[in-house]
Formats: sequence, structure tokens, C-alpha cells
Amino acid sequence: MLTKEEAERFSCTDRETSMGELLRRYWYPVAAVAELDEDPVRPVRLLGEDLTLFRDQRGRLGLIGERCAHRAISLAYGIPQDNGLRCAYHGWTYDTEGHVIDMPFEPACLPLKIPAYPVQAMGGLLWAYLGPAPAPLLPRWDIFVREDFRREIRITELPCSWLQCMDNSLDPVHFEHLHGVYGNFVMSKLGKPPMLTPARHLKVDFDVWEYGIYKRRLLEGQDPQTSTDWTVGHPILFPYILAQGGADQMSFQMRIPTDDTNTLHVCINANRLDPGEAPQETIPVRHDPVEYDALGRVFAPHIVKQDEMAWIGQGTVTDRTQEHLVTSDKGILLFRKLLLESMEQVARGEDPMGVVRDPAKNEPYIRIERGSTYAAFRQGITENYGGVREPATVTRY
Repeated sequence: MLTKEEAERFSCTDRETSMGELLRRYWYPVAAVAELDEDPVRPVRLLGEDLTLFRDQRGRLGLIGERCAHRAISLAYGIPQDNGLRCAYHGWTYDTEGHVIDMPFEPACLPLKIPAYPVQAMGGLLWAYLGPAPAPLLPRWDIFVREDFRREIRITELPCSWLQCMDNSLDPVHFEHLHGVYGNFVMSKLGKPPMLTPARHLKVDFDVWEYGIYKRRLLEGQDPQTSTDWTVGHPILFPYILAQGGADQMSFQMRIPTDDTNTLHVCINANRLDPGEAPQETIPVRHDPVEYDALGRVFAPHIVKQDEMAWIGQGTVTDRTQEHLVTSDKGILLFRKLLLESMEQVARGEDPMGVVRDPAKNEPYIRIERGSTYAAFRQGITENYGGVREPATVTRY
């Protein structure tokens, strides 16, 4: 149980707050490349800041402030040029660094500048960095740069704090109850067969590594000497990514803080290419909005939807002054400890956990060892969805 002041320290993402300054030391996906193919100008919100993402006619990417410096119209209405983004109202034009480079009708172009941030493309996503210079390297995680996998991206907007999502990732035992008992309850109300029968957890443990935490679980019927769920585990990439999978199928779930009370949930799923299959030229993206039932509850007939239900069901920002953490929550306690230590590192002017600056570590990619076997399931697993393969009996809605 936290004090009100401690809870607020964990929840705030604005600049000049401990958590907000920590979070600004990392790169975040803000949109998919395919979305700029559909429309080269998009409004985005990240860490409480409203911004404009665009691609000019030469293909250069820009992430600049929300509004024109002239009369404050939204630059989401801007028109891409070969040298930047032209405001729809009076034609003032901005380069990718936020400088005004053209003022039609005026005798001179004033030396004005609006906020601008680095943006890069990787793995079908567009990544932004809102922190101080010099920016760290954009981590080349394996799933984004390997060419021997086919990938797909799923994006969902969630009305809750990102930290609720990450607490869930450090909580292995919820699988039995949220996805087993509750998932089967939802299936019964729909007149469907049980969704799955999960194995019982015998023990859980957590190890800190260079880029975050490995969570490990030993399930009923598993051999502690050979089960990779226990010997390897599932990596959490500090501070906002859950990695899952194995040699032939892997996933990332990324919980991007839109602001204090909203999260962009970006999932990327990857499966090894079949023999002779050509690498992807483009990575498909789909938006998957939260669905609600007639009583305003999240409709959650699938694994990832059930996780999202649990996060949203805690409110926009869960009241951590009322929680009672127990022995199974030791992963959450460890995660909060690392958050506090990293906030202190940032306050001292140091890089926090997981920041990458050494090119030798980043090339050709950062390999992540994964031990997920999805042995928590008892039924046959056939369909990939959100990084977890679901039983064939589950029907999507």
C-alpha cells in the first residue's frame, strides 16, 4: 500500500515529474508506417504532449508541435511539401526540426521555432524520443529487424494508465484466474465451450537483467530442470514492453503512455517464414478498439482483451493507496523498486536501466532469449492472437 504522494509519483507522466522525466529517456512507437502511407499527416499524443507527425514529399519524417506559431491552428491540417509541412491557414512552413522556413506574404521569414523531436522508422512502426539530447540509440530489438519472420501490428487505445498494464506483466498467477476461470465464464455466457483449462502455478520468480526483468513460472506437470518457462522465462523490457514467444513465434506488447490516464497498446506478432517464403515488403496494421457490453463492461472473450479488461477495470489510474500486495506480487514490488532506482539515476544526470548507447550492442540487433511455451494452457493451441495462441474453440467477435 502506497501513500498518496508515492502513488502520485508513480502515476504522473508530465515533464518535471520524476516518472515523466524517466519515461522521456526512452523511444516509443507513436504510429505505424502504414498509417502514414494512408495519410502523411497525423496528430499524436505522447507523455501528455500533443504533437504532429508527418512525412514530407521527400520521405523525411518529422514530429513537431501541435500548433502553428502564427495563429495556433492545428498542424494536423498541414500540407506536406518537399521541404516540410505547410500550415493550412496562411502557409507558414515548418521543417522536420520545427523551424519556420517560409512565411508567404511577409517581407522576411522570422526565426521562429516550435517544439520538434527525433522520429525514426523501424519494424513497421514510427518511433519518437521526447527526452534531452543527445538521444540514445533506438534499440534494435530482434522482432523489429529480423527478416526471417512475418509480422503484423495491432493497436488499441486504452482509457487507463500504462502502469496498470505493466503491473499485469509482472503478475504471472493471474493467468489461471483471469484467463482460465473468468475466460471460461465469459464463454459460458456466450453459450460456447470452455476457452481453456490453465495449469496451476507451483512457484514464480524474477531475475533482473541488463534490459529489465525476466519473470519465471513453474507450472503443475513441468520439470524444473527442462521447462524453459522456468529456466528462461518471459522478458520484460524496462520500462514498458512485455516480450513473449520462442524460436518460431514471438511477440511484443508495448504499453505506451499517452498521458496519465490513457495508453496506446501496440502489439506486434511474428511467425517464422515458411521455407521459400519471401520477406515482407510491408507490415500490416489493424486498429482493434475496446468493445463494451450493454452494462458498460469491457467485452473480453480473448486473452489480450481480458488483460485489457483488467487494466481498464481498475479505473483510469488505480488507487494504489488501497491495494494490499501479497506474496504473489513480488514481481510488481521488484518493478516498482527498479522504477524508483531509475528515477534517482535520472535525477543524478545518469542513464536509467535499458537505455542503449553502444552501437556494438545494437547491431545487427539485440537478441532476446525467450522461454515461453504457453504451457499454462491445457487445450490444443492453434490460433495466434496478441502474442498468445488460443484454443480452436474460441470464436472472435
